[in-house]
Amino acid sequence: MKIMSKLMLSTAAIALSVAANAASAKELKYAHFQSADLSSPKHAAALAFETCVEGKTSGSIDVQIFPASQLGGGSEIMEGLQLGTVQMAAIHDGPISAVYKPFSVLAIPYLFDDQAMAWSVMDSDFGDALFEDMREKTGIRGFGVADNGVRNFTNNVRPVAEPEDMKGLKLRVMTAPVWVTLVESLGASATPVPWPELPGALQQGVVDGQENGVTNIVNASLYQHQKYVSLDGHVFSWHAYLMSDSFYEGLTDGEKKAVDQCVEISKTIHRGMTAAQDANATAILSEKGMEVVSVSPEQKAKFRAAAQPAVREFVVGEIGAEWPDRLDAAIEAYRGN
Repeated sequence: MKIMSKLMLSTAAIALSVAANAASAKELKYAHFQSADLSSPKHAAALAFETCVEGKTSGSIDVQIFPASQLGGGSEIMEGLQLGTVQMAAIHDGPISAVYKPFSVLAIPYLFDDQAMAWSVMDSDFGDALFEDMREKTGIRGFGVADNGVRNFTNNVRPVAEPEDMKGLKLRVMTAPVWVTLVESLGASATPVPWPELPGALQQGVVDGQENGVTNIVNASLYQHQKYVSLDGHVFSWHAYLMSDSFYEGLTDGEKKAVDQCVEISKTIHRGMTAAQDANATAILSEKGMEVVSVSPEQKAKFRAAAQPAVREFVVGEIGAEWPDRLDAAIEAYRGN
């Protein structure tokens, strides 16, 4: 009986300890915008982050994932990060640029040759400086970026192989003015539409087309309302891994280390999945019933000549020349290696 009593007391003590840890755990609400399945790079990366952080901290951080815009659109999430009501998010570049304008420097089109180049530049001192400036000015901490996909134009009107084909098309863009400039520089008209409203806008004919990477075209079933996709690769788009700085500073040193390490793991998963889909764009989108238009280097040069100067001029007008010049220098350094 004494042994049984000791066992019962030990079990009760363990249960109380687990309950106490759970009650005292720091809640980390993690928002993203893709669907809640393992084929979605954002969600697969978020699940890996959850398992990693909770394991490394022995449950002192309770990660709660909110996929598919459950906590709101981009502007609501950015506001939540600043207020601390949302602790973490993987969020696309448009909403970030609306809150922190220098991030719009990454919308200058036709800068990067491939993912290796884009990743290297963003992982360099340039990326570190950009995120530190954002933290100081907004209270949002950045841990770096993963791919939102190489952005391509889709539409439901005609094949687009060069800028002349863009004239007269109505295209959805992200909710930051720089994207309007990009599309209009190519002769199309631009309509900002929040991400959750995009499928409906395409289905109802509010816009003729849009621009996104393969992951988002497939994940949101945009191919159901779009016949043509042009693989011009105008912008290497990003999902930034962001956290409320006040939340991060409230963590212990051990918890901060766990978050830092687990974000790196998540970014690697996210980048790999999205890059694989981009590399297989023709096969993936053809299988979905889309007509894939390959853009030759000569045709891409026409897109670059039409769009890059106009967007750079707009960006410099909005944020000054410092960040565009820094980005140019980072790209030159990469090419010089």
